[in-house]
Amino acid sequence: MFLERGFGLVSMHDLAKTAGVARRTLYNQFATKEDIFREMLRGVSGQLKDAFPPGIEPDGDGEDVLRVVARRILELHKQPEYCGFLRMVVAFLGLQRSLLRSWSPKLRGYLAHMTSLGILDCRNPLLAAHQFMGMLNEPSLWPWMIGREGLPLAAEDVVETLRTFLQRYRLPQSKGNSKDDAR
Repeated sequence: MFLERGFGLVSMHDLAKTAGVARRTLYNQFATKEDIFREMLRGVSGQLKDAFPPGIEPDGDGEDVLRVVARRILELHKQPEYCGFLRMVVAFLGLQRSLLRSWSPKLRGYLAHMTSLGILDCRNPLLAAHQFMGMLNEPSLWPWMIGREGLPLAAEDVVETLRTFLQRYRLPQSKGNSKDDAR
């Protein structure tokens, strides 16, 4: 309903009716429609958290890991429900910060770890994480957000933007295999 009508035009009465429950039942779970929206946001944020797959070898080649992350994020951007929901999030001031916090700690932590190993030089891993996401979002997410049906670039071309990121942050001695090159 939020996607169809917009946040401001949906009431708790509408939500209860659509859910097939009494308004009181809905209010027992959520005090306001903002609380329902936040819960929906947590679900969408969870999808983005999963973009950093479990089991990635943290000492592995930085380019390979970032390539996997980039591909997963781009796949998420293709989901109409995800982008539709993000449109509402952008309009719902304040909640977009929750979305950023969902992926930021893992990617920031990974970049800090790679810096501690001497593979990357990310003096500000949070800034670097935002730059990486921005490089993916600009050609991929934002066109979807404004209603385009396809990417202006091939997905693999967007993934290749990580080379620009690595050109800035990868230390000269680490071209490929991080453990061998860092010695």
